Amino acid sequence: MLSSRSPDVITLGCRLNLAESETIRGLVGAEDMVVINGCGVTNEAMRQTRVAVRRARRDRPGAEIVVTGCASEMDRTGFAAMPEVDRVVPNAAKLLPATWGAFPNRKPARRHARAFLAVQNGCDHACTFCAIPSGRGPSRSEPIGRIVAAAADLVAEGAREIVLTGVDLTSYEGGLGALVEAVLVGVPALPRLRLSSLDTIEIDDRLFDLITGEPRVMPHVHLSLQAGDDLILKRMKRRHLRAEAVAMVGRLKAKRDIAVGADLIAGFPTEDAAAFANTLALLDDCDIVQAHVFPFSPRAGTPAARMPQVAPASAKARAAQLRAAASERRQAWLAAQIGTEHRIVVEKPGDRGHAENFAEVRLADAAWPDQAAKALPADATALSATTSGTIGAIRSVRITGAAPDHLIGISA
Repeated sequence: MLSSRSPDVITLGCRLNLAESETIRGLVGAEDMVVINGCGVTNEAMRQTRVAVRRARRDRPGAEIVVTGCASEMDRTGFAAMPEVDRVVPNAAKLLPATWGAFPNRKPARRHARAFLAVQNGCDHACTFCAIPSGRGPSRSEPIGRIVAAAADLVAEGAREIVLTGVDLTSYEGGLGALVEAVLVGVPALPRLRLSSLDTIEIDDRLFDLITGEPRVMPHVHLSLQAGDDLILKRMKRRHLRAEAVAMVGRLKAKRDIAVGADLIAGFPTEDAAAFANTLALLDDCDIVQAHVFPFSPRAGTPAARMPQVAPASAKARAAQLRAAASERRQAWLAAQIGTEHRIVVEKPGDRGHAENFAEVRLADAAWPDQAAKALPADATALSATTSGTIGAIRSVRITGAAPDHLIGISA
């Protein structure tokens, strides 16, 4: 007998996928369906997507299993051949109402306190290691007016922080700085705006001034650095050199106390010990406190797959060394914040949130069993009257402790 459960949308990969999954969730309606919005950025991401498909079939044996996202775009035949899969939806069709029968949810689900808003898709660059252009296509940007309207809707639905996302966010047509300014002006009730991954070479003066001088833009950047050695960067066909990335971070931090995160690849083809040492040193040189580290894995059809490869065991060992060094830096950064005060947006389940610098803060004095049933305030002016613990409240907290991956705080 088929279950009457509502649809599940399982998301793997980037913040753009998270934003798209929210749209899919609103289009599917009350179908007995599991949608896996998969990721294809690495071979491991492809494997995890297949694992998610098999798990979904075990958990929901009577549901329709639908696969979409970059993973299915890159290997549509392979996913269609999986016995667990009922349907494969191309990336280009996954946000079309007709794909899901044009059945919107009868009652929209309450939004999280943080919302992801996709503003750009695809990429026109040709990094030698990347297969994403084949899954996402060329770069294209949503119109500013549509984005401002969508941001206003998210705030009306309860979002207190919006994260602008895209495959190549800083390539937004017309300039990311102009878009950020339009959202801030057009949605005055939005308390906090955050940006997903940025390309340092495309941070122009307008965007720089907003990141360093606008209080509603969070003091946190996540940079697509990938490596810290110039020769490796050239072989990756990245558009920046090491010194340019270090200089940009220095300029940003000279103007504002900004937390820096970064994507880094270990074991790229031809990387020797000296080149890896340059990437390892980049953690200190760019003051990176949140690193996403990937061991290189060749993707079929990419130029990097045809280059002389580093032994997989060496790539994994270097990635482990990079992660360990990054973890040590992060723990020191978190410990240094003990005794300081931050403002957080309370997120589900009501006992945690993210500080302006994106450090996760868990509340030691959270004890509100009824908080899940409380309504979100309709606008920013109501925030000060919100009961402590309500999801979506903006609260000041004093940091009293630090765990390896998060802070601990109490009401200030």
